Amino acid sequence: MQPDYRQLFRVFGRIGIYSFGGPAAQIALMHRELVDDNRWLSEKDFLGALSFCMLLPGPEAMQLATYSGWRLCGVPGGLIAGLLFILPGAAVMFALATIYAIFGNVPLVDAAFLGVQATVVAIVLEALFKVSKRALKQVDHWIIAGLAFVAIFAFQLPFPLILAIAALWGFVTAKQAQAAESQSHIPSKTAKTIAIWLALWAVPFIILFAFDAQFLTDVALFFSKLAIVTFGGAYAVLAYMTQTVVSEFGWISTDQMMDGLGLAETTPGPLILVTQFVAFQAAYQQFGLGQAFIAGVITLWVTFVPCFLWIFAGAPFVGRLTANKRLAGALSAITACVVGVILNLSLWFAAHVVFQTIDTARFGPISVIAPDPSSIDLVAAAIGIIGAFMLFVFHEGLGRTLISGALLGLCAGLVF
Repeated sequence: MQPDYRQLFRVFGRIGIYSFGGPAAQIALMHRELVDDNRWLSEKDFLGALSFCMLLPGPEAMQLATYSGWRLCGVPGGLIAGLLFILPGAAVMFALATIYAIFGNVPLVDAAFLGVQATVVAIVLEALFKVSKRALKQVDHWIIAGLAFVAIFAFQLPFPLILAIAALWGFVTAKQAQAAESQSHIPSKTAKTIAIWLALWAVPFIILFAFDAQFLTDVALFFSKLAIVTFGGAYAVLAYMTQTVVSEFGWISTDQMMDGLGLAETTPGPLILVTQFVAFQAAYQQFGLGQAFIAGVITLWVTFVPCFLWIFAGAPFVGRLTANKRLAGALSAITACVVGVILNLSLWFAAHVVFQTIDTARFGPISVIAPDPSSIDLVAAAIGIIGAFMLFVFHEGLGRTLISGALLGLCAGLVF
């Protein structure tokens, strides 16, 4: 059955509002709505679309929604589905970011967010286990994961470089089933689509350049680059984003980064909305609330316009792309690389939450974090362990686990 626009608004609006719990839960929700309940897509079509979206940078669940809308009602359908997946969470994130910016320095609020940060460590560890179970199925994948971890943890190599090397290895070593797959022809309609969406992607840069807004230009450039390398989900780029916005740019602190991740976990929509929080807080601290909202809008634009570009340009070639063994090999290597990157992220976050003093140990070209054991925060460590038990042993949801962490932090703040 072919839906009309009213039905499309109703179903994808519901998906956008209820899309809590990360990509696995979001994809399951879409499967129930689109395949089981409404029978708009077949199981084969849905899984083929999912495979295609996993080949792309960016949030796969949002891109799966966009592709599904395109498949059902063309480009207007894709825009409806994609925007309805993004906008509810973006609106909630603007509200939460504003409250955080204004009230974030209240002692009891800080205590609650300490609980959130400790719980986020457990959530990232859960993501590590989930991704590793899916990704590390071959010996070379374990090696790639280990090398990726060492490269970013000990040598601080740039995440895009690590990603590119892993993709190249996977592409070269994969066995191509059909030589004809490597041959491609881009029809004029596709070229036009690419040109239109590239122009839309460039709109903020043109405006910001005209007004000589250096900070907002830096925001647009950084998050545009991030949109291109976001393979494997938001967790994969968090370490790179944290290193850049905290250490290089000095926009926000590590604690604020973790608070933003905790807030993003509690909102509907893709986890990559944490970038909106980062841009908002960075602009608020330097220029106030007005610039913060502008920075948030720009970040949303340069994060998600590329997603529409990938989908609308690549959708006509889904069959060819998903059957390409070399692309599949590159994706597998990237996913294995992501395991090592998330392990680094887990250690980074855990160290900065549990220890109050973090030094750096240097051994020639090697540089690693060295927490001071005497500065351990027993409250944060205890909340992190409780969060891990809730996730791994009792299999509680992310929302309940985060709220429990916040309440425990608040109680600790009242007691101590």
